[in-house]
Amino acid sequence: MTIYFVDIESPDEEFYGECFAEHDLISVRVLAEVGEDAEIVSVFIDEQIDDAFLAAHPRLRLVATRSTSIDHIDVSACARHDVLVTHVANYGEVTVAEHAFALMLALARRLRETMMAPKGRRFSYEATRGFELHGKTLGVVGMGRIGRRVAMLANAFQMHVIACDIDAPPDLAQRLHFQWASFDDLLARADVISLHAALTPQTYHMINAAALARTKPGVLIVNTARGALIDTGALRSALESGHVGGAGLDVLQDERVLRQNADDVIVEDIVRHLRSDARASEARDADRIRELEELMLGDAILARSNVVFTPHVAFNTREAVRRMAEGTADNIRAFLKDRPHNLVMAP
Repeated sequence: MTIYFVDIESPDEEFYGECFAEHDLISVRVLAEVGEDAEIVSVFIDEQIDDAFLAAHPRLRLVATRSTSIDHIDVSACARHDVLVTHVANYGEVTVAEHAFALMLALARRLRETMMAPKGRRFSYEATRGFELHGKTLGVVGMGRIGRRVAMLANAFQMHVIACDIDAPPDLAQRLHFQWASFDDLLARADVISLHAALTPQTYHMINAAALARTKPGVLIVNTARGALIDTGALRSALESGHVGGAGLDVLQDERVLRQNADDVIVEDIVRHLRSDARASEARDADRIRELEELMLGDAILARSNVVFTPHVAFNTREAVRRMAEGTADNIRAFLKDRPHNLVMAP
């Protein structure tokens, strides 16, 4: 089999090379470099598998994503092309939950503002004074594996935990010592809101202007799930008005500004536009304007002193990355033995 791995680093390249020594394994930087001979492709969340890619790779039989989430893959298109999709069902619940608390603590103790305090002047304790998580109410949106781990950690901080989810089994609340609440009730009661929901048409921009208006003044918003759960423009307005006291973000709807300056991203987009088919440019103009607006909104949010952010690295620990690699290899092995598992089915 010809197996392409997209955007992996040297240690992972060595690991997969040992796992699949009898196969033709090729490592490429981006999805566009995957050849037409690909029979298996392994990607991460930054690469979009769509109908156009599938049509251009007729020999493809498996997409093995090195992630739990699959919103970067058009699963229905894969089914139409007879391509199976596998994911790593669980590798980062501990890691992501701990990262959510890292962001939460950074906000509560105003670490960014404290680190940015001018040196050489009289230090103001009042200007950088934080608050304790102890006794505060944490609202957890989404009670999958990560949300449950967050609730367990919150109990250790002696926080009051409320949670909402489509499925709300009473026994789970009893076992993990939290209280089920409706989404509206959670918005109204929480001092800190931590997002752990999957991105679906129903959860897209679930934290919007109307939702934020129902929250407590000074509420903190933490997002280690998906950027599009939050309406970026609404969050910026709520931060500027002071209604939202701070945000801890590992994700954004347009995540390029988490790792690059907005000016550099814009220049890259201009160059790509100039190289594109001019006949199709008008059809893309509206999308380009929306992307530019989202980019600038995200950049403005990240510049605020009451926002702490990381470049989509909540999953990135030695332990979680090892589980991710082993799970991906296991999925590919199972497929090669004609016993595929961890399959993602089209809706």
